[in-house]
Amino acid sequence: MLKNNIFKIIIALSIILTVFIGCQKKEDKNKLYVGTNAEFEPFEYREGDNIVGFDIDLINEIAKLIGAEIEVVDMQFDGLLPALEAKKIDLIIAGMTATEERKQFVNFSEPYYNSKQSIVVLSNNTDITTFDNFAGKKVGVVLGYTGDILVSEMTNVEVQKFNATSETILALKSQKVDAVVLDYEPAKNYVAQNKELKLIETDSATEEYSIAMRKDDTELLTKVNDALKTINENGTYETLLSKYFEN
Repeated sequence: MLKNNIFKIIIALSIILTVFIGCQKKEDKNKLYVGTNAEFEPFEYREGDNIVGFDIDLINEIAKLIGAEIEVVDMQFDGLLPALEAKKIDLIIAGMTATEERKQFVNFSEPYYNSKQSIVVLSNNTDITTFDNFAGKKVGVVLGYTGDILVSEMTNVEVQKFNATSETILALKSQKVDAVVLDYEPAKNYVAQNKELKLIETDSATEEYSIAMRKDDTELLTKVNDALKTINENGTYETLLSKYFEN
């Protein structure tokens, strides 16, 4: 009899545990893990322990419209797509360009920002004014960024790859590289904060930043695109632009 009662108790506890886990999964259904790389001011960067920026505000506004809770996960840029594929995160917002190569593996939302590549050099550098001057030079890029893709295709250029934007800037300031290639807005921010640096605008092709999701998350893609459309129509997008970028 005792053994029978113990067995019944175990069965009952198992049922309770199963129901509890089921409820937890249901509660977590509306939670999205958002991958980013908080080295890309003003799009995503750290203020103390908090990750802030244009992209973070944007994804928070999207989350409100689609009824989701989000948790931002900071990681190296070149680890974002593998993390998405491995389902460690649900989407990526990180100033990521929707390239044709990336589109083979993930879905991208409608574009939310247009950018170009720029060059950062020391303020006393007169040798480099365009990409054409890179021959024979050491050029710093962030691994996986558009600048990495662009410079790696150039001939007679020594490409130095770094894991973070701040590392490329430190390498430039310590003269370990002759120039750095970055997206325009982050480059402009670093130059504004470092008087010994100079920004060079280029005629590189315009690129579009988009939010990345897994190929099979078509419902999420539709929701994100609908939210982006609403944000553009109701003035929220312009408000965010004014907050983070000079007019």
